[in-house]
Amino acid sequence: MAPREVFEKELKELQSQIEGMGRMVLATYRDLYAAIPVKDIETIDNIIKNEKCFYDMKKKIESQCLKVITKQQPVATDLRMISAVLKIVSDIERVGDHAVDIGELVLRNNMREFKNYSVHLDGMTAAANELFENAIKAFVHSDTKASGQIINDDDIVDNLFNKVKYDIINGLKEEHDKEDEYIDMLIVAKYLEKIGDHAVNIAKWQIFRTEGEMV
Repeated sequence: MAPREVFEKELKELQSQIEGMGRMVLATYRDLYAAIPVKDIETIDNIIKNEKCFYDMKKKIESQCLKVITKQQPVATDLRMISAVLKIVSDIERVGDHAVDIGELVLRNNMREFKNYSVHLDGMTAAANELFENAIKAFVHSDTKASGQIINDDDIVDNLFNKVKYDIINGLKEEHDKEDEYIDMLIVAKYLEKIGDHAVNIAKWQIFRTEGEMV
């Protein structure tokens, strides 16, 4: 196999690893949200215990990027791809970390469902996860148009965050004995907003990878 063919194969493997890591993070969120209504503490405990797996995956991908650079002679487009991977993998890891953080807060609040604190929280979880999933797909398919849409759609998550914040403020006024719970849920909402931000970062790096420009 020619050196260039080997190099292109390695680049595709990097892309595949990013996709696999993104899917694992999405599966973690699906398990997390499914566990809350049925009070499946064991599942959330496992999510918390497996926090390090996202870090390990990130380090593996970063190491592979450096090997590709040192072994091959990348041209400008190749370097953009590798740079994007190095940035995106950090965003994916942080989204995974937020799943662990949310899980810890859910356990602390005795597995009470999000709708007990805000009618908009479930919608916000769905919107944030959809944005992240779309960002991973856009990167895998080199879809610049979809990446631009993700950047615009982050407003949906931000608007929902403001509604959740309003609900929580009202809840604090009415249920003084549950102040800690409401504050924890505000933190959960902030993590969800951050997921949207990380999705936007991934979309921007995808545009850089294909267009050579930072949005």
